[in-house]
Amino acid sequence: MTVEITKADGTTCEVCLWLADSAEERGQGLMGVTDLGTAAGMAFVFEQPTNGSFYMFQTVTPLSIGWFAPGGALVSTADMAPCESDDSSQCEQFPAGAEFDLAIEVFRGDLAAVGIEPGVSARVIEGTEAAACPAASTL
Repeated sequence: MTVEITKADGTTCEVCLWLADSAEERGQGLMGVTDLGTAAGMAFVFEQPTNGSFYMFQTVTPLSIGWFAPGGALVSTADMAPCESDDSSQCEQFPAGAEFDLAIEVFRGDLAAVGIEPGVSARVIEGTEAAACPAASTL
């Protein structure tokens, strides 16, 4: 799927991401993933605004995340380390700090490479859910 990132100066870029838009897909996230192929990361899309937290249970690759409020404004970002515990309740929780309906995870340190920085907004481009990412990486 494609997400359009708009910087504070109005410039835009399109980022190809894996889509997690069901409870099952959001629960699985990037657990066990070490290669994204040509995608830049994963977009977690929620039907209703939420203030839930993310965690790194069974996620082997360090990640960075950006949360976006309804309307698209960036809420916050975080760097997340893998949780090595076999007990998910022992994993650190990463809250956004405000309601969001879109979260984007990328490999740690790659937020700026996909245009996610203070003052940006993001929106899902409708109809791109089944689109393949171009062969050239966005990173």
